[in-house]
Amino acid sequence: MEEFIFGTLATDELKLMHHRASRRGLQHQYRLSPRDPEPGQPITLTVYVGFNLAADHVVCYYTTDGTQPLGERGRALNGQSLMLQLDGVEWDTTSWGYLARWVGVLPPHPENTVIRYHIAAWEGDSLEVYADWPQVRAASELAAAAFFRGQPVAEVMIGDPHQPYTFTCSVDTLEPPAWAREAVIYHIFVDRFYPGDGRDWLQTDDLMGFCGGTLWGVRDKLDYIADLGITCIWLSPTFASPTHHGYDVTDYFRVEPRLGGDDALRALVEAAHTRGIRVLLDLALNHLSSQYAIFQDALSNPASPYRNWFYFDDSDIGYRAFFGEPSMPQINVHDPDARRWMLDIARYWPREFDIDGYRLDVADGPGPSFWTDFWLACKSVKRDSLCFAEVVDAPDTQQHYIGHLDGLLDFHLGDALRRTYGMGAWTEADFDRFYQRHRRYFPDDFLMFSFLDNHDMDRFLRVAAGDKDALRRAAAVQFSLPRVPIIFYGTEIGIQQEGTTRDGLGQHIGRVPMPWAIGQDHDLLAFYKGLIKQRRGLP
Repeated sequence: MEEFIFGTLATDELKLMHHRASRRGLQHQYRLSPRDPEPGQPITLTVYVGFNLAADHVVCYYTTDGTQPLGERGRALNGQSLMLQLDGVEWDTTSWGYLARWVGVLPPHPENTVIRYHIAAWEGDSLEVYADWPQVRAASELAAAAFFRGQPVAEVMIGDPHQPYTFTCSVDTLEPPAWAREAVIYHIFVDRFYPGDGRDWLQTDDLMGFCGGTLWGVRDKLDYIADLGITCIWLSPTFASPTHHGYDVTDYFRVEPRLGGDDALRALVEAAHTRGIRVLLDLALNHLSSQYAIFQDALSNPASPYRNWFYFDDSDIGYRAFFGEPSMPQINVHDPDARRWMLDIARYWPREFDIDGYRLDVADGPGPSFWTDFWLACKSVKRDSLCFAEVVDAPDTQQHYIGHLDGLLDFHLGDALRRTYGMGAWTEADFDRFYQRHRRYFPDDFLMFSFLDNHDMDRFLRVAAGDKDALRRAAAVQFSLPRVPIIFYGTEIGIQQEGTTRDGLGQHIGRVPMPWAIGQDHDLLAFYKGLIKQRRGLP
């Protein structure tokens, strides 16, 4: 069967458009060497001038005191400037044009230095053009949104080339927490896991509606989770939200009352920690709910102090939104006040609720520079907190997040496992060849998190046509690899689904309620327990 994966690269046409956009204009795209600089190391910057842009000067304006860099035609007005040199020309067949490669070397800096920089280029008397223009992610998302709605797909150039984009690089010795390297993570979709306190499901037929799972229910099933061998749970979004999935937040500082409110989360974290189980929250900072009070104020009042927290434009809905969905306006993480607000959110939950970290939704929306500040904010409150992200993109783009976060979800490994053991489209030799190269592509100190299925795709057993032996083989390989394994709730007991998810904006029918009294495959459950014990070195 052919599989659909939601994102900006869902089809070959979208992949091609994404690639072409990344070869236009002035593009730096976090090309640093080393990618995660340590104290005392010089940093080489690489910049490409696209086939549609002329430039005879390229410059980097940078600061190390926390302020924004500022410069004009090579002269620093705040901070310092570094002129880059033309290093060569490359041919790009897909865009059918030459790219000019420029490089420059920033001097070494001491530990805990945060470098903020702009990159600009110009030719003759023309105005400076700033990297990264065009905004590749935004352009690709707009094209993908049209595809998902069955509308014509067109290449567009989004962004103002004369407005600087601030890149951020941290010189540090931070690394992922030791506990995370040995973790086995259980991904819980809270509304579908367990109602708790002896309550029944509200309903189980409408998977776009509420089924009634709560945080109290998760707490009630901690013994099951601990007996499975899990050392960390990742909760679907628990913030106040009008939907079952919770990725459209209406209050980042409050737990959704339907899930049990603040008291339920505190009780769950305390009970989990007592059992030696860490707790991660799922946090979406790319967008929020259109019902959020600050967005409503910004929408209705052009003079609102929150107006610049969003991207208002002349589109049909009047603002930039997640894949064009009006209920999810995108946050402008580059606005200083919005950024400070989001960093307060980052610090709040580990400080006030003893949360152990975050899974970060649509992390390629805010981009690596934002996550540098976010990562540092989390580590300042809880040094051994874990921050890993969802970046559904090509591996070369995923490399941009090295040095900005602890790690990423490994979508390419998940796809390879599903192709090999679920669909039978790859042989095991194909898989091994892919994996040996894939493993070498990312450094060992950047964690990659493996999974067989998640809340945005069909269950593995749907892909494998119900073949549980295929699931066993895939799980055995997953747990044998030096990746942090994640189990999506219910995969371990053979959850099935009816039909298949065919579009990115429709029902996600893999989000079925967890069966407890009946419907569990206990042999499969025992198999998973054995895998986890073997993984953890337990008798």
